[in-house]
Amino acid sequence: MKPSTADELAHRLEQLDLVQPVHLDAVWGDLGGRNVPVADLGAALVRRELLTGYQLDRLLRGEEQGFFYGRAKILYQIGAGSFSRVYRAIHADTGRILAVKVLRSRHSSDPDKCKSFQREAEMGRLLRHPNIVAIEDVGMEHNSSYITMEFVEGQTLRELVRVRGAIDLPRAAGLILQLVVGLDYAHRLGITHRDLKASNVLISFTGEAKLVDFGLAGGDTTGSKTLRRMGQPRTVDYATLENLGGVKDDCVRSDIYFLGTIAYLALCGVSALTESRDRAVRTDPRRFTGVEPLGFRMPDMPRDIVEVISRMVQIDPHERWQTMMEVRRALEPLVAKHHAGGTAAAASTAAHAVARRVSRVAAKVAPSTATQAAVKGTLMLAEASSQEQGELRSFFKQLGFRVLLTENLERALVRCSTTPRAADCLLISASSFGEAGVEVFNTLSQDPFLRKVPAILLVDPTQHELIDLAKIDDLRRVVATPLQPAEVAKILTELLAGSE
Repeated sequence: MKPSTADELAHRLEQLDLVQPVHLDAVWGDLGGRNVPVADLGAALVRRELLTGYQLDRLLRGEEQGFFYGRAKILYQIGAGSFSRVYRAIHADTGRILAVKVLRSRHSSDPDKCKSFQREAEMGRLLRHPNIVAIEDVGMEHNSSYITMEFVEGQTLRELVRVRGAIDLPRAAGLILQLVVGLDYAHRLGITHRDLKASNVLISFTGEAKLVDFGLAGGDTTGSKTLRRMGQPRTVDYATLENLGGVKDDCVRSDIYFLGTIAYLALCGVSALTESRDRAVRTDPRRFTGVEPLGFRMPDMPRDIVEVISRMVQIDPHERWQTMMEVRRALEPLVAKHHAGGTAAAASTAAHAVARRVSRVAAKVAPSTATQAAVKGTLMLAEASSQEQGELRSFFKQLGFRVLLTENLERALVRCSTTPRAADCLLISASSFGEAGVEVFNTLSQDPFLRKVPAILLVDPTQHELIDLAKIDDLRRVVATPLQPAEVAKILTELLAGSE
């Protein structure tokens, strides 16, 4: 039943354990009592970030289910497919941010769909590796099967390439190696993925590559007997490749091929295989035989990298690398080689920029010129350098702000995602985090739960490319060093006023 009064909505909130009574009392105080329209109470709860817009819409429609799956409180939907929906959630006890995948209701009575969903849960629970998204809980709530898993602040590799194009060699090679290491671990347990594609690779804002969705995974008799064979489901892509190569259920080597196509995409910015949802196109052998060689498409790519990736995407499985460990052994020294060669000059330049910035900030926070003030709010500073942390903390403290510190971008986002929010504004150091810092800064305006978080990207004036990449709006600003107290104070005042 739809709540028609503010009291009815409040009762529903307590009944569903969505808002604690102490927080609800504070909202009543803001509103001057309980005799207010139901819409006003809802707006106040969202404004205080005690409810999300998604939760409020469901409550006002009279819905009473789907707010919790286990101890995961649903915040809002972040993805959907024909098979399931995915939600961002927060653990009711720990405050940890989670992802919850829920099987669509129309599939709940389908034994095959339920079996596939259960397979993903069983596979995922066995896999505990930094480069594989961890599954935390599996269960049934109101006749809906769900999986609770680690939430990765970031984007899929497909989304990253769509926005940015080809990834620079040192970074791309490092990401590919992480995926190789994760798959090598899974293969050693006798588990193959069977659905490798760029949309099943998550890239966190801290630079970690993680594999997700082992829903079509299968046990491999060449590995350990952790799991028995589970029918070996295959995607159309895997089936076509294996038919073309004259093999069947070639689990390990097929994973190697499709990881090679992911590497191709990361390095070139374009897919090795023609992308289509048309089954006729996807089952056409010419889709595989017509792949343009990596060396032709990227003639300036180092030859050693080209050779490793090209061997991964050989159609004949016997000409491919035979195990993921072989790929790992070939790739590891190349990643070290090209990372060192490609980043030495950049690291030197960045070091000089940081040194200049430290001295400039220090000059601005001298006690003789600073003005003490009452605490105006709390800032969350993401900065990797302990020396920089100290200087910047002093600067913002002199402006009247309390400063929370973290060296981890992902942790900063998590702390800004809690309810109530831990800080009034997020400060991100581009000098420390570079492109990853800009990606986190830009994601704030795209995330329904984080879009109200004010943020400042601190940049060195020489970081022209990062400045150009930053997306600013009413709640997001870019500030260049040296920091000017009056200017920064004015910006913070505007941002905090705009977020209320």
